[in-house]
Amino acid sequence: MFHTPDGCPVEFYAMLPAGTEPAVVHGAVPAGASILELGCGTGRILRPLAALGHPVYGVDESPAMLAYAAGLPTTCARIEGLDLGRTFYAVVLASRLLNTVPAQRREFLATCRRHVAPGGVVLVQQHPPAWFDVVGPSDSERDGVRYVVRDVRRDTSTVDAVVEYHIGDRTWTHTFRTYRIDPDQLAADLDSSDLRFDRYLTTDAAWFTARPVCAVG
Repeated sequence: MFHTPDGCPVEFYAMLPAGTEPAVVHGAVPAGASILELGCGTGRILRPLAALGHPVYGVDESPAMLAYAAGLPTTCARIEGLDLGRTFYAVVLASRLLNTVPAQRREFLATCRRHVAPGGVVLVQQHPPAWFDVVGPSDSERDGVRYVVRDVRRDTSTVDAVVEYHIGDRTWTHTFRTYRIDPDQLAADLDSSDLRFDRYLTTDAAWFTARPVCAVG
């Protein structure tokens, strides 16, 4: 079984339904807007967006993930330091990739800024801030996937846990650590990349937009 460098089970993500993410992105950008997704995985979000008429492009560091994104324009590369030499109306950083160590988070945002067109928008998915105070062992199901969260350990800045994904009689396991981001940290991280917070797209603050800061000459 293939896993990404951060431990995500590739086979599971290839089977995961598109969910609500494509609708969130589509609703926040103009019709036909070009979209770059950083950490696009198997194309779960990009494929529906392409079907909705958006020119899309994906970047992921896992060749195994991109093998499932056949038919979509992609580049196999790390997000950090990436420079495709072009810009897009919208840059998407989904899958809660923002909730990583602060240094890497700033590198991710710098790459977003480098690829967003003037007047464009960066769309970011994060763990809702309130989630860090309530997350614990759980067993839930949505869209035909059962999620079992166990071995949860919390402190003031991080959550460590194991999640089991169940589809039918198949099970995949992922151990992860995620980092809390308070509003002041987020503002500073955005500012470091010449981005500014714009608005929340969902009531739980799981999705927000940021805009490029335009230099005044």
